[in-house]
Amino acid sequence: MNTMLQILQKDLFIEWRARSRTISLISFAYTILLLFSFAVGPNAVAMRQHAAAYLWLSILLSSTLLLDRSMRIEIEAGALHTLLLAPVSKAGLFYGKALANTFQLMVLAGISIPLIYVICDATLVESAGWLILTAILGTAGLAAPGTLYSAMTARMTGKQLLLPLLLFPLVVPVIVAAVKATTLAMLGDPMDQIGAWLTLLICFDLVYWSLCGVLFGRVIEA
Repeated sequence: MNTMLQILQKDLFIEWRARSRTISLISFAYTILLLFSFAVGPNAVAMRQHAAAYLWLSILLSSTLLLDRSMRIEIEAGALHTLLLAPVSKAGLFYGKALANTFQLMVLAGISIPLIYVICDATLVESAGWLILTAILGTAGLAAPGTLYSAMTARMTGKQLLLPLLLFPLVVPVIVAAVKATTLAMLGDPMDQIGAWLTLLICFDLVYWSLCGVLFGRVIEA
């Protein structure tokens, strides 16, 4: 637990000191949302119906930059080698970095959601709590496998290309469930399906966070 909290504090402090990189990441996400709106054109109905998909695709594409950067800092500074020599829990190291990545993705989602309402003229029919819960579960489902794969590809050539190639197929169920739940929250849920999609998100999160925590130690020692 102490290792996890220390890694979490360290990563968040680094990101706070390098706020320009966070601003660049947010700008990248905003650019993707604007490109989606330009691609659809002046079709307000289509943009409103697919607003949730645009939101989560923007978060997914932006997450690769964030996840790659979180492990690249450790490799370039030699900090990862020092951590491996220290008597710290490998699982604690993983969960600390995964929680830091989750928090940053949640911030990105929280900043991107208002822009979706502006660009796509989206509405919120259901309670805002459903939307917040979906954002938390969806970003957690991206952060856990993303942290594992970023550690796996950190020492490889062409890691910027390998990370999305490995990550995207694995998180398709998370993105689909998050898009469905977000769409129901925005457009209405007359058949009470949002709970089922959130349950599916919780199941995938439990699998990813438990399995990736077990595999992380072997990945970084390889």
